[in-house]
Order: sequence, then structure tokens, then C-alpha cells
Amino acid sequence: MRTLEIRRLGRVPYAEALALQRALVDDRKAGRGADTLILLEHPHVITLGARSAVARSHVVATPERLQQLGVELSETGRGGDVTYHGPGQIVGYPILDLRPDRQDVYRYVRNLEEVMIRVTGAYGIEAARIEGLTGTWIGAEKIGAIGIRVSRWITSHGFAYNVNTDLDYFKLIVPCGITDRGVTSLSKLLARKVDTRDVEKVVIEEFCRVFGYDLLIC
Repeated sequence: MRTLEIRRLGRVPYAEALALQRALVDDRKAGRGADTLILLEHPHVITLGARSAVARSHVVATPERLQQLGVELSETGRGGDVTYHGPGQIVGYPILDLRPDRQDVYRYVRNLEEVMIRVTGAYGIEAARIEGLTGTWIGAEKIGAIGIRVSRWITSHGFAYNVNTDLDYFKLIVPCGITDRGVTSLSKLLARKVDTRDVEKVVIEEFCRVFGYDLLIC
């Protein structure tokens, strides 16, 4: 039986969530605790991937503009380029031990994409992958981004799924360093506001199906 602990935390500052992830990763490396899926929202923040110099070059807004809008800029230890997190976006941080039978980073990323594809499908919209790119897409627009870290087969960071996200904030950056594609959200596609907590429930259901968890601790 595979157990997953669910933590639905609401709105959490980025630095606080980063510290929580690090503590949980240390526990899993030491053989303590259970696999955990953290679901939350962040206040406005732009995060830079491990190659921070490259990611920083894809921030097109000036420091003054970011300060005016109340947008934090934060370096991370995850893979990927630059992205935006903010209210109305579900951010998922899976802290999973991939040992002994899931030690495949490519498969792990494809599974995260699959979760977001299924969540979008639950709302009657067909999402897909784009060969050579990471994330979940509706045509040429990304609805779900992925940036992960795997250390000694313990995962952290994860995915961001746009529900009611204010997409104008993505104009402050070149999302993921990709210049010829856009971003979208569930509310934009449905032309109505969507209850983020309801979407979280679907995320939990589909995450458990894709990753094979059969017992939840909430």
C-alpha cells in the first residue's frame, strides 16, 4: 500500500514554502515521514531556475516595476528557467522518494504533465504535451509549468497550474525562456471564474491515480 500525505496550505510566502520543502526532503532522505504533496498559492513572485543568470535575463520588467507591483524575485534550486507564481494559481510541491522502483526523472516529469492533462480534461478541455518542451499545453499556450529538483531520488519543487491566474503578470518575464508561445488559464478557457479549492480536489485525485497512491493522509 502506497501512502501520500496531503497538505493544503492556502497562500504561503515563497521563502516559507521553500524552507518547508527542504525540511521534508531532509526527513525523506533520513527515512522519516511519508511521501507528501503540498498544494498552495503564492503571493506575487518571480522565481529563477538553477541557471539563475540565464533566467534573470528573461525578466523583462525593471526592478522598479517589480517593486511597484509588489512582485518578489527569488532564486531557487530547481531546474527550468524563469516563471511567475501568484494568486489563483495552484502550485504543487511533491516530496516523494522515487526509490526503489520509480528512479526515472523523465518518467516523473511526464507523470506530472499527465496529472495536469487529466485535471484540464476533467473540465472538458483537451490539453497535451509539445515535443521538446516541458509542461501542459492548450495549443500554443501553456496552462501548467514544471520545474523540479531531484536529490538522492527525493523530489522537490514541482508544478504550477493556472486556474484564475492574472496572466498579465507573465508579461513581466519571458515564461520559461520561450519567446514564441503564450500562457493561458482554466478560467480564461472556460470564460468564468473557477473555485480553486475544487480544482485542488481534482489535482489530488488525478495525482493519486497517476502515481499509484491508494491511501491519503489529510
